[in-house]
Amino acid sequence: MRSGKMRLLLAFFFVSITAVAQEGYNIKLTLKPYTNSLVYLAYYYGKLKAVADSAMLDANSTTTFQGRDKLPGGIYFIVSPKKELLFELLIDKQQQFSIVADTANLSKNLHFTGSPDNTLFFTYTRQMGQYGESLTNLQKEFASAKNKKDSAHAREKMISLNKEVQDYRNDLGAKNPNSLLSALLAAMKEPTVPPASQQPGGKYDSAFAYRYYKSHYWDGISFTDDRLVRTPFFENKLDKYFKDLVSPTPDSINKEVDWMLLYSRTAKEMYKYLLVHFVQKYINPEYMGQDAVFVHIFEKFINTGEADFFTEKYRKVINDRAYSLMANLIGQPAANLDMVDTLNKPEPLYGVDAKFIVLCFWDPTCSHCKEELPKLDSIYRAKWKAEGVKMYAVMVEGGQDNWRKFIHDHNLKDWIHVYQPKDKAEADEAANRPGYRQLFDVYQTPTLYLLDKDKHIIAKKLSYQQFDEVIRLKLKNGK
Repeated sequence: MRSGKMRLLLAFFFVSITAVAQEGYNIKLTLKPYTNSLVYLAYYYGKLKAVADSAMLDANSTTTFQGRDKLPGGIYFIVSPKKELLFELLIDKQQQFSIVADTANLSKNLHFTGSPDNTLFFTYTRQMGQYGESLTNLQKEFASAKNKKDSAHAREKMISLNKEVQDYRNDLGAKNPNSLLSALLAAMKEPTVPPASQQPGGKYDSAFAYRYYKSHYWDGISFTDDRLVRTPFFENKLDKYFKDLVSPTPDSINKEVDWMLLYSRTAKEMYKYLLVHFVQKYINPEYMGQDAVFVHIFEKFINTGEADFFTEKYRKVINDRAYSLMANLIGQPAANLDMVDTLNKPEPLYGVDAKFIVLCFWDPTCSHCKEELPKLDSIYRAKWKAEGVKMYAVMVEGGQDNWRKFIHDHNLKDWIHVYQPKDKAEADEAANRPGYRQLFDVYQTPTLYLLDKDKHIIAKKLSYQQFDEVIRLKLKNGK
């Protein structure tokens, strides 16, 4: 009886161990001709690539990638000992399978056992390779066409081939609706705008085409599908959407960012990926004013406790940057600067009366400042002064001797030159008041702002040529 109980306990023990192992991943790889060397299992993460696991090939070119926890689903790839990307594979629910490959001819010598997803994926990639070769040949034929007839014929063949590719993808997805490949093909599909005959009034309408394309852009994509994060195409699709289909104004971007983040909150990996992506994109944006998007994200999603996956160090960087940008968004009144001039007389920013103020934070020892300030003075003397512009220049650092010498040597006599006395800076710090560096996000020199007569920020961190264009437009519009 005791022996029977022991056998039962041992059986239960081994069954439990097996069950735990099957919960993880076990991918056996034979990769010829490599032996006794490291091989890698890697994955895409947006536009990045990262290693998920590594294993040592034995003398028979065989090894196993294995772990107790399942790998997140997506497109992975095998990297050779020479750090070459050899071939892609799909990882989803089934993570117990084997691969046999020979790098001498991967298009023929690549076989999966126990993974229907990858058998299907290999068939697809091989077929797409053939289509790609055919398209390349047709493009060469089109480029070398000697007359319009040959050119039109080559174009027709390319159109026919593209339709054949799309039909092949559609058919593959329809026949394998539950496969990961089917989900990926649906996500990669581009919207097809109805022909002109089916558009309003029976003729092409660009506004209709735009609205139709945008409204169907995300068809087939679920923002709760974590697997899309680990693909090489999702980030490109995301970037294209914001570049081509979303107005660059902060209000329009905020609306799109909000619905994506709110929709994806139940998908841990997707939400994390999107939040970090948008933070990185708008914390130092491509276009002036879009830092307001970052501030919006911070206030709505980060400062509310919905980014608990951030490290303490990253969170500090985000917090400091957000609080710095909050004070100098486009359209907001600039913070007052309680400064003194070269004679230590008070010269506060809000005491300056001008149609426009160019606010310049600079350092007389900074090489870029030495190059840019004389150019600023030239355009100021040539145009801006007559247009009602005043220059308010804040010496950030570099020493008062260097500061005064630079002003004298470059004859910057028509500028309002100021700095913050040491005791004033210490008083601000003791009272825990934000300094001007934080209030104006001054982390490099020169940093330029353009203010209107009411001291509202109308442009910032642009070149003096761009400032000149803004001033010209404002004057033209009577503002």
